[in-house]
Amino acid sequence: MSETLSRRVGRLVSGGFHALIDAAENLAPEAVMNESIREIERAVDEVRAELGKVLAQKHLAAKKMADESNRHEAIDANLQAAVAAGRDDLAEAGIAEQMDIEARLPVLENTIADCAAQEKELEGFIAALQAKKREMQQQLQDWRAAQQSTGAGKAAGGSDLNRIARDAEKSGNAFDRVMGRQNAVHSSTDAAQLAKLKELEDLSRNNRIAERLAALKVGK
Repeated sequence: MSETLSRRVGRLVSGGFHALIDAAENLAPEAVMNESIREIERAVDEVRAELGKVLAQKHLAAKKMADESNRHEAIDANLQAAVAAGRDDLAEAGIAEQMDIEARLPVLENTIADCAAQEKELEGFIAALQAKKREMQQQLQDWRAAQQSTGAGKAAGGSDLNRIARDAEKSGNAFDRVMGRQNAVHSSTDAAQLAKLKELEDLSRNNRIAERLAALKVGK
C-alpha cells in the first residue's frame, strides 16, 4: 500500500467535524460536510481495491508455495528410484532442483507473511474509515437538527441554498483548501469484487459485534 494512501486515511480519520465547519468559511457547510463524507467513501473504495490486490498476491504466493512443496516431495520419491537404479546423474539433477526449491520457499513464506500483515492493516483502515463515516453522518444529522431548531437553516431561500451548495460542490479549489483533498485514484478492481469485499467486511463486523454482546451477557 502506498504511503500516500496511508497518510490520506490518517488525515480523514483524524479530521474533526467542528474544525471542518469552522474551515468552511463562506462555503455552504452542509455541502462541504457531504463532500467530506463522499471523500471517505472514495478512500474506502481505494483501500478495498488495494486489499483485493494484496489478497490476490497472497493467494498466488500460497499456491506457488504449495506447488513447490509438492514438487519437492515428488522429487524425493524419484531420488530413491534413481539411486536404486544406479543413476547418480539423475539423482544429482533432482537434488539440485530440490535445493532451488528450498531457496525459493523462504521468499514465498515472507511474501505470504507480508501480505497477511498488509491485509490486517488495510482491514483496520477500512473499519476506521467506516466508523468515521458513521460518526460524520450522525454529526451531520445533529447539525441539521440544530439548524432547524434555531431557524438558521431558513435564513437563505431554498433556491439560494441550493445554488450555494452547487457552487460549493463545483468549487474544487475551494474544497482543496478546506480538506487538502487529493484526487481519487480510480480502482482497477471490478464492482463485483468490491461488493464481495464489502459483504465480507460487513459480515466480519457483525460477528465481532455479536461476540462482544455475548461476552457482555456472560459477564453479567
